[in-house]
This record gives sequence, structure tokens and C-alpha cells, in this order.
Amino acid sequence: MKFMKLGSKPDSFQTDGDHIRYVATELATDIVVNVGDVKFYCHKFPLLSKSARLQKLVATSNDENGDELHIQDIPGGPGAFEICAKFCYGMTVTLNAYNVVAARCAAEYLEMYETVEKGNLIYKIDVFLNSSIFRSWKDSITVLQSTKSLLPWSEELKVVSRSLDSIASKASIDTSMVEWSYTYNRKKLPSENGNSPQWNGVRKQQTVPKDWWVEDLCELRIDLYKRVITTIKTKGRVSGYVIGEALNAYTMRRLPDFSKGMIPNNDIVKYRSLVETIVWLLPAEKGTVSCSFLLRLLRAAILLDCGETERNELMRRISQQLPEATVTDLLIRAPAEEATIYDVDIVHNLVASFMTHISRTDPVKKEFLESTRSPKFGPDASKVLVAKLIDGYLAEIARDPNLPVSNFVNLAEIVSSVSRPCHDGLYRGIDMYLKEHPGISKSERKRICRLMDCKKLSAEACMHAVQNERLPLRVVVQVLFFEQARATTSSGSSTPDLPGSIRALLPGGSHGSSRSTTTNTEEDWDSVPTAEDIKALKGELTTLRLSGETNRNGTAKTDIERVAVSRMKGLAMSKIFSKLKSSKERNGEISSSDTSESPEETKSTPSVSRKHSLS
Repeated sequence: MKFMKLGSKPDSFQTDGDHIRYVATELATDIVVNVGDVKFYCHKFPLLSKSARLQKLVATSNDENGDELHIQDIPGGPGAFEICAKFCYGMTVTLNAYNVVAARCAAEYLEMYETVEKGNLIYKIDVFLNSSIFRSWKDSITVLQSTKSLLPWSEELKVVSRSLDSIASKASIDTSMVEWSYTYNRKKLPSENGNSPQWNGVRKQQTVPKDWWVEDLCELRIDLYKRVITTIKTKGRVSGYVIGEALNAYTMRRLPDFSKGMIPNNDIVKYRSLVETIVWLLPAEKGTVSCSFLLRLLRAAILLDCGETERNELMRRISQQLPEATVTDLLIRAPAEEATIYDVDIVHNLVASFMTHISRTDPVKKEFLESTRSPKFGPDASKVLVAKLIDGYLAEIARDPNLPVSNFVNLAEIVSSVSRPCHDGLYRGIDMYLKEHPGISKSERKRICRLMDCKKLSAEACMHAVQNERLPLRVVVQVLFFEQARATTSSGSSTPDLPGSIRALLPGGSHGSSRSTTTNTEEDWDSVPTAEDIKALKGELTTLRLSGETNRNGTAKTDIERVAVSRMKGLAMSKIFSKLKSSKERNGEISSSDTSESPEETKSTPSVSRKHSLS
């Protein structure tokens, strides 16, 4: 830290209690200066010889009170006045970054100009500021911090503006010219610590990171920090990415538990102002701050009840960077008065805004983005990433017992148009929702399962699905058929579409046939299968697979298809008739003759199945 010593005489100011200061000399004091609640017993000559204001006060005071002055509004208070008084006496006084602004403002108040006496205090302080303080990085920050309590004097004397310019100029300088100390506790990039593979050992090794100044500025209060960052941005020599890193570091430092998504409630107004200011300072360039940071800001803005403008701005930015988000980032807690755990509506709005933004992107701009950016974040790839993100998000929020079916389905349907190679994530979410909400109706269960394409389930997911008693029978049959089709394909690398005859067997699914069936049949297909049902279906599948393996001629696929149709129809219709029979017996609608004929009817279907299997 820079400092300057003024005067050469020993300090003879003495203290008598907390409110009396006097000069201990052989000569009796002849003037009392009241500064706040402190009385200074001094001598007129040294003070009046350097202060035009004190001269005026003595000249205009009454004869009775001419020896006592009252100065209540001097900037810096008693401490600053004492520095000025010691200078008048020629006593030793040390100026540094902590007290120089107070001394400068007090000297201005006392009118200690060069016109009063050459080499006066104002002149000496200005020389010290320009030659030492504003050339030092940390001293400039300290001086700026001290100006807060000295407004408006520090502003009018341009100490604030000069401090801002000093800090911004140093932050904007080329890193190769940084020769002063700074605080830096974060990990440097490989290119910044000389470990980059591109470094050939010839050029000068870079040791100063581009964001070297970020941590030191975290000490500033938010109003001063805002002015510093604005000044740095105005100079235009610091990239938006470094500005974004600075905002991230400041928020992490000044907002306790920000990284955990928690906000202290002891000073809501202060923290609300902080978050709103950070949002206002965000660089205009897209991608200069991470989507994770933006989502944490949004979470804080909601908890602190920030303005609509700030929240809308965050929503807009997040929607443009949504492919970078993680499921954890999206888990924003719902307001306390809501029944659900998470705020699904916010995520719904973010995804809807993202899809709208992607659809409105100019074709020429799309081509440019695809050619210049990583393929991971091209327009089409971005949609797939968002779809997978929502699949994972659905699996998390499905655990909420109070989550309505409509919220789950509506969110999933936004990305339903996005073609993604695998639906395992979506299946996981659907299964979790069915597990946590066993009391939903058949129509709701059907509506949820319609979101999934069974053809896009992996072998592991299919294995789980065919044993899943929470899925409707329709879905289990679809999965079984697609697994059989996958097993019988020659290449084994792609899943073929179901043949028309097998599709006709599957009624009403989202990716199955839409043929009309009776109401009772539809209800049966949408019912939840029992363990016996699944076991019987898997037994039929095993028989079909064995038949396909033993038949090596060109008609194998046709034979398997025909056998599959007949056997699955027999199994399903037997199950349906059995349920109809049980229902009628409960209602007393079946006669004795009907009962005697039912075994034959029940056996007729399997016999047809056997005929087909022998053909």
C-alpha cells in the first residue's frame, strides 16, 4: 500500500476523555473548534494561516463567541479535521488509501487552497493521488470503497470517477502488462498457466489469466460494483465471457448459499437489489454466462420476488441456452402456496420459448450456426438435447405425488415432435409417474403411455417393460411384438416397422393401429395386465422365436407373422371373453345354457390358433 508522510514535527495532540482533543504546548490555546461531539483546543494562527473557511468563521463570529467555532458538517468528521489540523501545525501525519479521501474532502471544506498558502494540503493530496494511489490496483479499489461515506463531496471532487477510470483501465489492460499483485484463487486455464499443448516454448509463457481482476472487485458494494463493471464494458476491451465470469464470482461471494439455490431471508431488500443489478449487468452476447448460472439467478429472482422485467429477461436468455442446462438446474421449487414440489409451469414456458426461438431462426442463420458452432449445439441437435433434458426432468418430477397428469403430459408433448433415437428416458419418467400415482384412471394411464414410441426402446428398457405390471396390456403387447421383430431382423442393427397384419392387432395406441373395436375390447387393452398375463404373452413370444430359428427358408418371416397374429389374437380374445364372462356372472345376466356353452367357446379360439400354426 502506498503512503505519504507530511510534516516533521512530533505529534503533540493529546486526548482527555472521548470528546476532548488538545495541543500540548507551552503556549495556551486560544480557539475551540467543535466538530461533531469532539472539542479541539487549538491555536488560531496555524489554523487560520492555511484555512480560508476558518478565517471567515472567526471574522463573522460574535466578539463574545469568537474563540469557539462549530463545524458540524465537515466531511470525514473529527478524524478528518484532526489530519488537517496536524498539517497546519506541521506535525507528522501519514496519508494512505484509507484516509486520503476523507482528508481531501475535509481540506476542500476548509478551503485549504494554494491561494491561501503555497504547498497547501489540497495540492499535496492531489499529487499523492495522481502519482501513487491511482497507479496502484488495490489502492484504487480501497479509495473507491472509502468514497461511499463521503458523498456528495467525493463525487463532486471527481475522486469517484477517477477511481473508476483507474480500476477499469487496469482491468482492460493487456495481461502481459500486468505487473502488480492481485487476488486469484481459482484454477487457471491450461493456456494461461503454460500447460497448453499449443505452446511451443518460443513465445512468452502466459502467466496472468484474463480474469485476474475478478476476485478483488468482489469486495465492492453492489452500487460501486455496478459502476465499475459498466465502466469496464464502456471501454470495450474486455470480452463478454470475462465479464460473465466476474458476475458469477461476485454473486457467489455476495449472495450466501447461492450455489445451493438458497437465499437468506434476513435482508430481502438488499439481496433483491443485488440480483436485479446482476441481471442488468449481464453481457448482451449469448453464451457469455452459463445456463446453469442463469437458472440459479432465476431461482433467486423468484424467491426474492424481483421485478417482472428481470425475470422475463432471464427467461429469454435461458430459453436460448436451454440445451446447456441439466436436470438439477431445472428443479426450481414451487411457491409455498402451491401443492406441487416443483414449478413445472416455468420449465414449460422455457421449453415453449426455446421451441419458438428455434422455429423462428432464419434458414441462413441456421446454416451459419451449424457451420461455425459445435455440432453438439446445432439447431437440430439442440432440439434433441432439450428433448432428452425434459425426459430426465419428467423422471424427477414424476415422484411428486401431487403432480397432475395434465402437467406431466403437457410438458412431454412440447418436445414430442422432436425425433430422438431413444425413448428410454421418457419411459423412465412414465414408469415413475405410474408407480407414484397408482390411482389414476385408465384413460389417464392411456394418455401418458401414448407419449412413448415402443419402437425406440432399447433392449434393456424392453426387458423391463414386458415385466412391468403398471403398463397397460396394449403397451406390453406392442413391446413384445417389436422385440420379436428386432430379434428376427437379419442385420440386427435397426428395428423394422410392424407388418400391417400385426399393426392391425394393436388397437388405438399412439404408434399402433387406429382400427375400430368394441368398447369392451378397448377397455381390456387399456387395462393393467397381471403377472399371469405377462407370463402367457412371454410364453407365446418364446414359441414364436423358436419357430423363427428353426425355419430357414425365405418364408420364415411370413410364417412367424401369421403365427404371431393368430396366437396373440387367441390369447387376447380368451382374456377378454373371460373378463366379460366374469362381469356377467357378477350381474346375474348369464343363463345355465350360456354357462354350458362357454367352455366350448373358450376352447374354439385356441383350436384356430393350432390350425394356423400347422399351415
